[in-house]
Amino acid sequence: MTTTPSPSDDTSEVTVTQALAYAVQLQQANQLDAAELLYTRILEALPEQPDALHFLGVLQHQRGHSDTAIALIAQACTLIPNHPDCHINLGNVLADTGRLPEASTAYRRALELDPERSDVFNNLGVVFKMLGRWEEAEASYLRAIEISPDGTSAYNNLGLLHATRGRIKEAIHYYCLSIAKMPGHPDARRLLGIAYYTLGRTREAAEVFRQWREAEPDSPVARHMHAACSGEDVPERAADDYVEQTFDRFADSFDKQLQLNLAYRAPELVAEALARALPAGAAPLDILDAGCGTGLCGPLLRPLARRLSGADLSGGMLAKAEARQCYDLLLKEELTAFMAARPASFDAIISADTLVYFGALEAVCTAARQALRPQGLFVFTVEQLPPGTDQTGFRINPHGRYAHGRDYLESSLLAAGFSVRSIEAADLRNEGGEPVTGWVVTAAAP
Repeated sequence: MTTTPSPSDDTSEVTVTQALAYAVQLQQANQLDAAELLYTRILEALPEQPDALHFLGVLQHQRGHSDTAIALIAQACTLIPNHPDCHINLGNVLADTGRLPEASTAYRRALELDPERSDVFNNLGVVFKMLGRWEEAEASYLRAIEISPDGTSAYNNLGLLHATRGRIKEAIHYYCLSIAKMPGHPDARRLLGIAYYTLGRTREAAEVFRQWREAEPDSPVARHMHAACSGEDVPERAADDYVEQTFDRFADSFDKQLQLNLAYRAPELVAEALARALPAGAAPLDILDAGCGTGLCGPLLRPLARRLSGADLSGGMLAKAEARQCYDLLLKEELTAFMAARPASFDAIISADTLVYFGALEAVCTAARQALRPQGLFVFTVEQLPPGTDQTGFRINPHGRYAHGRDYLESSLLAAGFSVRSIEAADLRNEGGEPVTGWVVTAAAP
């Protein structure tokens, strides 16, 4: 979000200007309560102070209150109609909430005021891509590149656009240009590798990741993706630093990408499975959302919960989950260790698409069994090994996630002391235009 105060010729409000600057500092430091209090006090004294309205709107979006955010930023845009940053942030919030035609209008207004904003053309391209307006998206990305030829984001996005349209060779071209512009930029290498394995050229994908690993030997993402594509040194589960770095990077765009672009269904699937498994008239539960991410499961689980806890390795994701104000407890901790340290603490444990980063499930199933009270429920999703393949094990796929066989899931749960209620096939999301089929698993403690 852009946080630049609007121009003002009024020098009589020095204390307000100072208060705004301090509130912005607090907001950028993620001290949202203090920043909100300061913005509110400014607006109590000056109800139409446009910067306070604007930045409070940005803050409300950070907290997950996007309707309030849109109203506040729109009011600021009315008061200072020629300040492009207001229109940019209005477009950002509208895009994040799926109001794409309105977002494009806001971005176009910003470009009328400041026609040389490469970042806004890039954002507009993203909106057009989500609307399926391919030619306009391509034109927007190309204009962003024309204005800022040394940037990388528009090159990556243009590559993604071509990949979405099945033009994988063109996608590879733009990913390579991005790497050439900024050799150390990880997104371009990651996307180039993805493009190659999407074409079925897994060896070339592995070589991209090998070169990345050679250039950045400490990169957990390069290490994990090289293992996934090469089959060398494959870990039994994704390392903590890989999970933390991957999801911290995508925390801001995670919900939009999953829900708008990938038709993500795992939260609804686990919440529905839990509700079906509960007896009629069940009392509110102590529930753990294991690998809670941005808290997409939170609003679905809150009606069933007496106390709702969440654990995740990504601090960026947890900040988004906290903004939903659904959870009683959120902790940054590896979920197996979290559960093992809390025996008989929960009536239900759910995990939506987190165990796809685990290959071997024995340890996590045992920890879940220990953390559950008698008759407690363990509900989770994983990706499915293709029908007709050996279902007694698991494997890592080139995209870096693990797939599991039905027989392996059952044996792991039984060995941990669970009874298996159901293992049902379901489409968890879309990827590359195709559904990703997984398992929705429900198990019960004795």
